[in-house]
Amino acid sequence: MSDIDTSALIPQGAAYGLLIGLSVVFCVVVLVAVKMQKKYLSEDSGKSEMFMVANRSVGRGLCASAVFSSWMWINETVLCAAMTYRYGLAVPLWWGSGLCFQIALMAALGVMAKIRVPYAHTSLEVVRMRYGKIGHLVFIVLNLVNNVFGCASMIMTGSQLIHGVSGMHYVAATILVPLGVVLYTAVGGLKATFLTDFLHTAIALILIIYFTISVLTNSAIGGLGGLYDKVTAVAADNYIPSNYQGSLLTFKSKDAIIWGLILKFGNLALVVMDTAFWQKSFATEVKATVPGYNIAALAVFGIPWGLGTVVGLATRAIHNTPIFPTYPGILTATEVSSGMVMPYTIKALIGDKGIIAFFFLLFMALTSTVSSSMIAVSSILSYDIYKTYLNPKATDKQIVGVSHLTVIIHGVFITGISIALNYGGANMTWIGYLRPIISCPGIIPMILTLFWSRQTRLAAIVSPVLGFASGLAVWLAVTHYMYGSINITTTTNPYPALYAAVTSFFTPALYSVVLSLYKPYKFDWRVFLRIELADQEEIQSPSDASTLNRSSEEDHAIDLKHPAGSVSPVVNSQPESINNDPEKITGDISEKVSTNKTSSPSSAQISLDDIRHPFDDETLKELYRWLKIAWYMFGAIVLITFVAWPLPLYRDYIFTRSFFAGWVVVAIIWQFAAFGAVVIFPLYDGRKDIVIGARGIWKSYKELFGRNKKNQTS
Repeated sequence: MSDIDTSALIPQGAAYGLLIGLSVVFCVVVLVAVKMQKKYLSEDSGKSEMFMVANRSVGRGLCASAVFSSWMWINETVLCAAMTYRYGLAVPLWWGSGLCFQIALMAALGVMAKIRVPYAHTSLEVVRMRYGKIGHLVFIVLNLVNNVFGCASMIMTGSQLIHGVSGMHYVAATILVPLGVVLYTAVGGLKATFLTDFLHTAIALILIIYFTISVLTNSAIGGLGGLYDKVTAVAADNYIPSNYQGSLLTFKSKDAIIWGLILKFGNLALVVMDTAFWQKSFATEVKATVPGYNIAALAVFGIPWGLGTVVGLATRAIHNTPIFPTYPGILTATEVSSGMVMPYTIKALIGDKGIIAFFFLLFMALTSTVSSSMIAVSSILSYDIYKTYLNPKATDKQIVGVSHLTVIIHGVFITGISIALNYGGANMTWIGYLRPIISCPGIIPMILTLFWSRQTRLAAIVSPVLGFASGLAVWLAVTHYMYGSINITTTTNPYPALYAAVTSFFTPALYSVVLSLYKPYKFDWRVFLRIELADQEEIQSPSDASTLNRSSEEDHAIDLKHPAGSVSPVVNSQPESINNDPEKITGDISEKVSTNKTSSPSSAQISLDDIRHPFDDETLKELYRWLKIAWYMFGAIVLITFVAWPLPLYRDYIFTRSFFAGWVVVAIIWQFAAFGAVVIFPLYDGRKDIVIGARGIWKSYKELFGRNKKNQTS
């Protein structure tokens, strides 16, 4: 178990009250939201399409907010401050660049998935259609390991922080963190996590901005100039061997760049190999995927940059002063690795109210991670395992029931894994080094599944397994060679982890190409069009058509081009036959219901030559345009954040006072811009649904009030 020697910063009772109280509040919020969705917006989480992919109706703003929330792990706040304390101000920028490019890449992958597999529910469903049962099972294991390990590591990290802040036992914290999330996720499904993600994002960003400005303007720090002067004054006591002149205020830091590279590999795996990010792209509207993901990519860059810089350097300025909680003791390496830098500094500079606010931030970061992981894993277990292998004829109701059950099972399982990691002595730094080795091997084979028709079944199955074995062997061999033994301490070193991450990421590409050329085969992309909606037998009923009348003309066009209930493979149908007259929508839908129930053949029985893409030519043209935009955005983000911005700063240079002030000001401005992008914009983007819901609530209230008043008078 990680050993953090600290007295509680807040009472245990307060910690228990906060954890349980916040869980209850979020459960109530989700229950109300789900009821409103069903009653006023005709969005029923009892349907598998809504539970797993939110009826593919999520707009740009909510998509950006949800992706941002899913990617705003504890690492971006707590661990970034700790690593900035350790290596200096180069860390936050490398951290930011290690967060945004994966999301930009996922935008391109999401659009290609819509083109290739328009009605997929999980990324694993795509793998099964292409590589069969064995390939499917291999990637199920890879995805489950990635999801479970990533989620459990975050819960473990959170429990260590809660223990350090309040003295609450690790086991109690580990059980309480996922408990509330299990309840609201099981009830609400993916759309519920989108809604709670928005609340998480709004609250967390407000707190992040509050912490950044409060720490910076505290009298013990003295603002931008005061922070620079204090860090400079204690430079001799804070010498960093791998930095230029040992300074915390230089961008030339070998350890920082190595950490940044390891982070990039690990984070790339956490996105591409996490079915939660694929599901969010499946859940979005055609026009929402690229804008939503890229808004989130740009917004998330500012979180580690501003907060990490200010809190990490402020800790260096005050950690040997009487106001610091550990004084006259030192801030130990164990405490730094466990993320205690940020809570100690907040306690010293903001006080008890700051620690309460930190607890809120911790809860938001933890639950957003856990909720998306639970939906992803429940979709894998219910759709890719239960419906595929255990009960192929499962009804929509059965799939949703299994999804609810698997959310609970997953919650129990990751709790056990988190407790085991705690008692095994792991901390967030060690987890950060291990994660790329486990998660990276499947990245390139997964991407090639959508982009390279010549990757064979053998290559897709064998290459990730060989890649993992190669990465693990390099990690252990280099660790033993450099440090003489293999244990938690020696493996918590950057160089072996970097070499292993590079091996795990790149060798599967080599293995895949070689094995594919050994027995060449070209895949027919039309096979993907055989994936159908999970609830195609329950196509949107005429009663639901009334909800379309609330949409704008643009929304009408989108819904009619690719309605959520249509069968994916279209046989002998013309796009021009789609009726755009709102007065005839109900009749058209009724006709589709009767036609599909009586005469539509199973997609598996349709010849590939007879299969047409469910999207019309105009929609496909629009998707390819978005794909091009997504690749341009990805290239620009990589070029700017990997090369054009950081590399000119990697030289024999220590930030001047004025340059440092400008650096921090821009970072803080970026935080406010992020708030506008993922909190304000979603409200504007979803204003129509908000108005519809508000009118429905007001109407229900008036009816209830009028009924009560009538009963009283009678």
